[in-house]
Amino acid sequence: MSDVKAGHLPRDLTLYLLARFVLVGVIAWALTLAGVPLLVALVIGLVVGLPLGLLLFRPLNARVTAGLAKRNEKRARARAELRAQLRGDAAGQSE
Repeated sequence: MSDVKAGHLPRDLTLYLLARFVLVGVIAWALTLAGVPLLVALVIGLVVGLPLGLLLFRPLNARVTAGLAKRNEKRARARAELRAQLRGDAAGQSE
């Protein structure tokens, strides 16, 4: 999954969140059509829709996870380089 570009993370994350919220909304809408009160339908939509979204949107979830891992790796590398520079290590200095 190293082919994920870092620039796509905000787009993928936004799409994933919107898709999961739409799924919850669709479930709640279907339940209100069946005569369930709106608040109860929303709670049931959350309880059913969020785990169901993990299964239905698995490829999008994998892209978001890979993008977050890549970003965290870059941040950890930059943090380690900064700590090495603050300690005065020669390996941390890029001159």
